[in-house]
Amino acid sequence: MAVQPGGCSGLVYQLYFDERVLDGDAIRSFATGDAELASVEVVVDRMSVPYLNGATIDFSDTIEKQGFTIDNPNAVGTCACGESFH
Repeated sequence: MAVQPGGCSGLVYQLYFDERVLDGDAIRSFATGDAELASVEVVVDRMSVPYLNGATIDFSDTIEKQGFTIDNPNAVGTCACGESFH
């Protein structure tokens, strides 16, 4: 997971699969509750750690909403579409 410049508010979240772990990356392991997939690791690059400290990630799969949601206490505001923050 990373934060990169972009969007109308200045910063956007990036979620992607990556095999690399670099020096300074923050790694957290989360239990899934699934016997076949015991845990998931989330890696945040060192430049994004200050922007994501204390943030939570969830996944919704309902009629109203599908996909990942990020609740970030460091985000001062978001754009009207909700795709970027500052």
